[in-house]
Amino acid sequence: MLQIKRIYQEADPKDGLRILVDRLWPRGISKERAHVDRWEKELAPSDELRRWFGHDPERWQEFKSRYGAELEGQGELLHEVAAKAANGPVTLLYAAKDEEHNNAVVLQELIGKRAPR
Repeated sequence: MLQIKRIYQEADPKDGLRILVDRLWPRGISKERAHVDRWEKELAPSDELRRWFGHDPERWQEFKSRYGAELEGQGELLHEVAAKAANGPVTLLYAAKDEEHNNAVVLQELIGKRAPR
């Protein structure tokens, strides 16, 4: 099971493995409170792409395309996360306020396609 969650929400045992997928540590949250098991900066969009997107919903489709292209070099890591999600709950953590237009949404979709059947 692969789910996404804002890092500012309380950790829950049902989250399973908690993976932060942002390049920068989220503001205002301590590492103790975050309960992050892994921080995979390599799965975050580049700084340039993140700045360009700016969480503008009108740029969402183009962001998804560009971000997917950036992730092409991370196939092994994406497969690893997919395999872990096939064996138990995995939660991708993100800091963005926009819950519909963020990199974790894209990752959830891409990793879901790689899940072992």
